[in-house]
Amino acid sequence: MIVSGWVHRQQLNVIEYLQAENRLLKARLCGKHIRFTDAERALLARKAKAVGRKALLKLETIVTPDTLMRWHRRLVAQKWDYSKRRGPGRPGVMRETSDLIVRMALENPKWGYTRIQGVLANCGIRSVVERLPMC
Repeated sequence: MIVSGWVHRQQLNVIEYLQAENRLLKARLCGKHIRFTDAERALLARKAKAVGRKALLKLETIVTPDTLMRWHRRLVAQKWDYSKRRGPGRPGVMRETSDLIVRMALENPKWGYTRIQGVLANCGIRSVVERLPMC
């Protein structure tokens, strides 16, 4: 019991020292903005989330608690962003082949998709034939 009280008192002293140090550093800044790197923002955001917004409001922080919580929301959003995993999508049709398809359709208005696919297959254009939609 005595040891836990001593540890608690020691932690309070450390916290009071760090708060005083933060006040002095903030006074030295004189309203100047500090540029943080992404790694520094992530570190501060993780630590701030652990402390909580209400406790941060009581502290003299360099950055406002709302900013710290916004950084944390962005950090979480980046974690669950899978846009980089997406592939390039379906490969496009070569320009010459698409021009040929349009020309066939214009010159032969009675031909449908199936007929154009058949003609392309006879010409040896297989990759496009597999990708054309069937109606």
